[in-house]
Amino acid sequence: MDINQVREYLPHRYPFLLVDRVVSVEPGKRIEAYKNVSINEPFFNGHFPHEPIMPGVLIIEAMAQAAGILGFVTANKKPADGFIYFLVGSDKARFKRPVVPGDRLTLHAEWLTLRRNIGKFSCRAEVDGKVVAVSDLLVAEQRS
Repeated sequence: MDINQVREYLPHRYPFLLVDRVVSVEPGKRIEAYKNVSINEPFFNGHFPHEPIMPGVLIIEAMAQAAGILGFVTANKKPADGFIYFLVGSDKARFKRPVVPGDRLTLHAEWLTLRRNIGKFSCRAEVDGKVVAVSDLLVAEQRS
């Protein structure tokens, strides 16, 4: 999926759209996407001015957005159909190394379970094949 297709599956827009491209997606199974991290990101002005590091919470958000796309594709729905996914939980979150301007943040999410309207995903983020963050995420589908 290019950025225009990503925008069909995510309601987020600048500065909170954190998925630039989907490399592959298998409905009900897994997704691989990426975010190109640029010094022009607004959060780098304050985190940190002389040593820019992507905030961990935004890495979690990027993984959640990838999981959301997987959820939408699996359910064959889009935000335009009146649905939205909310991040409702994060378990076992760990940050292994910093993400800095110039990195390509590769996002992986694997579908684990669906109970009622809540999907559970095993997620990881990598830079150059090295894990930078992991978390199990809970994402809830709701009508918008």
